[in-house]
Amino acid sequence: MHGPEQAPPVVLVHGWTCSTAFWAAQIRALAADHRVIAYDQRGHGRSPASPACSTEALADDLEAVLAATLAPGERAVIAGHSMGGMTVMAASARPRLQAHAAAVLLCSTGSSRLVAESTVLPLRAGRLRTALTRRVLGSRAPLGPVTPLARRILKYATMGAGSAPHMVEACARIVHACPRKVRHAWSHVLDLLDLDHGVRELAVPTAVVVGSHDRLTPPVHARALVAALPQCVGLTELPGLGHMTPVEAPELVTGRIRELVTTYVNSAADTDVKEGA
Repeated sequence: MHGPEQAPPVVLVHGWTCSTAFWAAQIRALAADHRVIAYDQRGHGRSPASPACSTEALADDLEAVLAATLAPGERAVIAGHSMGGMTVMAASARPRLQAHAAAVLLCSTGSSRLVAESTVLPLRAGRLRTALTRRVLGSRAPLGPVTPLARRILKYATMGAGSAPHMVEACARIVHACPRKVRHAWSHVLDLLDLDHGVRELAVPTAVVVGSHDRLTPPVHARALVAALPQCVGLTELPGLGHMTPVEAPELVTGRIRELVTTYVNSAADTDVKEGA
């Protein structure tokens, strides 16, 4: 955890092949006046790998983090990027999430048809593109060292063309640090993902952010989320940006989190104080 103990809490959930390092900009900015809770998904970062790779496991882990870090009745803003957003959707009907989530931010994510909608391969939509994308994303091949070629490939697949070199370097080092067995195991979960029911059960104010050039979870996913969410409080589509929105647009993502805290955590606390006076 980062930041003052009594500050309003924010929970950050990273995506596939990433780690808490992915949220470095948000942690630095928010920790001044928020209690920032970030954890490594199983098999990622410092969390040990587990054979239990499923959306249920993602939801179990998020519930465990909420139970361990938030007091009874304490509510937080939960921000999830990519698989982190899917984690929130998977846990949407869980008692602990319903008890602790004041609002949610979904960044660059989707609830189903991830492989079929991906545009990582510049082919026409259809069975061939889906089959080839499945093989690429589910590859067992090691990524190896972060070379200039590796940076170019990662930038093309996951980031906007205008992404600064230091952003590309940071993302490449995070992604390449993910063990290939973990990357492969979770790719199957994402391939079979169907959390459309979880979107409909996410009954808290939810904002959505997506890059217009996101090839992994294109804007079609964000628009579907907006249409299905019970309490969508806004869609932000970022021109020219790719999949790594918290890294590519750190100030904007941090700002959205702050807005949600101000509106749904701080205002609720102020109301409780007035009612108790």
